[in-house]
Amino acid sequence: MIADKSNGDVATDHYHRYLEDVELMEDLQLNSYRFSISWARILPKGRYGNINLAGIKFYIKLIDTLLAKGIQPFVTLSHFDIPQELEDRYGGLLSHEIQEDFAYYADVCFKYLGDRVKYWATFNEPNVNIHQGYRTGLYPPNRCSGLFGKCSKGDSEKEPFIAAHNVILAHATAVNLYRTKYQEKQRGSIGIVQNAIWFEPISNSPLDKLAAERAQSFFLNWILDPIMFGEYPEEMRKILGPNLPRFSKKEKKILNNALDFIGINHYSSYYAQDCMFSRCKAGPGVSWTEGLYLRTPSKNGILIGEPTAMDWLYISPQGMEKMVTYVKERYNNTPMFITENGYAQESNQNCVLNELLSDTKRVEYMAGYLDSLLRAIKQGADVRGYFAWSLLDNFEWLYGYTKRFGLYHVDYHTLKRSPKLSVAWYRNFIANHITQTTLKQRGNGNVLQSSQDF
Repeated sequence: MIADKSNGDVATDHYHRYLEDVELMEDLQLNSYRFSISWARILPKGRYGNINLAGIKFYIKLIDTLLAKGIQPFVTLSHFDIPQELEDRYGGLLSHEIQEDFAYYADVCFKYLGDRVKYWATFNEPNVNIHQGYRTGLYPPNRCSGLFGKCSKGDSEKEPFIAAHNVILAHATAVNLYRTKYQEKQRGSIGIVQNAIWFEPISNSPLDKLAAERAQSFFLNWILDPIMFGEYPEEMRKILGPNLPRFSKKEKKILNNALDFIGINHYSSYYAQDCMFSRCKAGPGVSWTEGLYLRTPSKNGILIGEPTAMDWLYISPQGMEKMVTYVKERYNNTPMFITENGYAQESNQNCVLNELLSDTKRVEYMAGYLDSLLRAIKQGADVRGYFAWSLLDNFEWLYGYTKRFGLYHVDYHTLKRSPKLSVAWYRNFIANHITQTTLKQRGNGNVLQSSQDF
C-alpha cells in the first residue's frame, strides 16, 4: 500500500537520536514539542499482557530531556496505532472493549509520565483514521465495501459509525479517569485532536450553504459534538437515522464537556456543493453516509488555492481564520491548539538537495497561515499555541518517503539533519513574537497570547 514500498522501521530514528533532535528544538527556541506515544510499545498485548518498562523508560528520557531545555511535552496517546493483539482478539475499534483497553493504557501513561506532562491528547484525527480504515479501506485494518473500495471484509456504510462511537466513548472514559484520579495532583489538561478542513460553499445559494454545514457535521462535528454536547450533529441524525449509534443516559453523563481543549490539524480548504437536492458527479462526500455534498478543490475551473506535492493540500490561508472562528463559535470558545499545520514538498531521486533546503514555498505557506491565525486571535479566539508539522522530514503513511513536511531535511541514507530556509524564518518569527509579547506584558499586563503559546 506504500507508494515507494518503504516502511517506518527506521524512519528518522528519533528513538536513538532524540538528544540531537531536542538540540534542534532548543536552537529553534521552541517551548513545546508535540509527539505521540506508541500504544503497542507500552502495552504490546494491551491489558492482556505486561507493561513494557523499556518503552516507558524511553519516554521518560525524552520528556526529561525536553524539560531540561525548557520545552513542554505535548503528548498524544494514540496516533492511529493500536496493539495488534486487540485487533486479533476482538476487532479493535469495532468492539466496545476498546474503551476498557484505552482507559487501561491511558492510566499507565498518566501513572508513569503524568507528573511531567501538562498536555495530553487522547486520539489524533479519529475522523481521518476511521474514514480511511473503515470506509475507504486504505489504512489498517483495511475494511470497506461497495463503491468505496475492494476490501476482503468490512461494511463502509455501518462500520465507520461503530468505530467512531467506540473512540468517542474511549476518549471520554480516559478523560473521566484523568479528571477523577490524576488531574488535581498533576495539574495538566486533556483534549482530543481533529483534522479540520474549511468547507466553503461553492455558491451563495442556500442549498450550497447547507451543504457546507453538512460537510462540517459529517467530518469535524461528528466527533466533537458528542464530546461537547452528548449528541451527534442534527444533520447526521436526520440523514442516518437508526444507522447512527445512540448514547445511553450513563454514557451522556461522562460525555458532558469531556475535554479541556480542542486540537486542530488544519492544512487546506475545499468547496462544498449540495448533493441532497441537486445532481452531483461522483466524488468524495456525495454518498448519504458521508453527508450528501461534493467536496471539490475547484470552482468554475479555478482551484481554491495553489496545489502542493500532496494531492489533498491546497494553499488557502484564509481558511485558517474561518476554521478557528467556526470552532470558537460552535464550541463556546473552548481553548484551542493548532496541533498541525504544514507544507509538503515532493521528494524523489531527481530532487536536488539545495532545492529542498531552499523551501521558500513553505515559508510563504507558514507566514500566510500564521497571519490568518493571528487575525482570528485578535477577534477573540482562545488559541493557546501553534505546532508546525513537522520538525523533521519523516515517513508519511501511504506516501512513504516521497513527501517532505520537515523544517529540517533528513537524508534517509545517513539520517543527517540539515536546516531548511524555513528554520531561519521560523526561529526569527518565534523570537519576534516573544519580544512583542514581553513588551505588551510590561506595558499593560493584559495580553491574549503569552510567550508560551508559540
